[in-house]
Amino acid sequence: MHDDLPNIAPELLDLPSLEKLGLAPQPEHRPRILLLYGSNRERSYSRLLTQEAARLLQRFGAETRIFDPAGLPLPDDAPVSHPKVQELRELMQWSEGQVWCSPERHGSMSAVFKAQIDWVPLALGAVRPTQGKTLALMQVSGGSQSFNALNQMRVLGRWMRMITIPNQSSVAKAYLEFDDDGRMKPSAYYDRVVDVMEELFKFTLLVRGRADYLVDRYSERKESAEALSLRVNQRAI
Repeated sequence: MHDDLPNIAPELLDLPSLEKLGLAPQPEHRPRILLLYGSNRERSYSRLLTQEAARLLQRFGAETRIFDPAGLPLPDDAPVSHPKVQELRELMQWSEGQVWCSPERHGSMSAVFKAQIDWVPLALGAVRPTQGKTLALMQVSGGSQSFNALNQMRVLGRWMRMITIPNQSSVAKAYLEFDDDGRMKPSAYYDRVVDVMEELFKFTLLVRGRADYLVDRYSERKESAEALSLRVNQRAI
């Protein structure tokens, strides 16, 4: 799948590596990237763009998984034991980086996309499923170029304690940017997607294996120490 990139100029494509970044050895598995999109339409441009992003990430050396939101219930409209909810939460914990792609609807991210994030709490037991993971953002629009969904998702990524990369992609008039086979045509929009995925992969190499340290907080260490002190020093009943 990752070799099928007809729009790429191979001699210009940089493949990020630990050596180029000057990093010490990391986990042996490939960087794990989860990709989410925000439409259940049969021809969903956010899904097509997400699939292009996955091809690029695989070319860079990542292991990718795309979550299909079809069948995911509305938040709080089903128990957390629902199979789609469990699948999504397990993928969140599996990932080391993520790509979020939503269509812009009524000047906002789609309900389909937001529902996926709303099913993921800040903590699952003692594990924070999104904290410290890298994040890249993309949106598709039916009209002129806009950044409303991107801006909202960037706030959402911060709230989920994710490391959101600076670059982002907004594809205007998305219905013109894909061929009959669902592949993205050569364009400046496509080149920007390459830029964003390259940057995400680099940031993921930098962060993974170090996320716990990078997002470790003084206030939380202090709170934990105080809780431990109270427990140890409480009088025996």
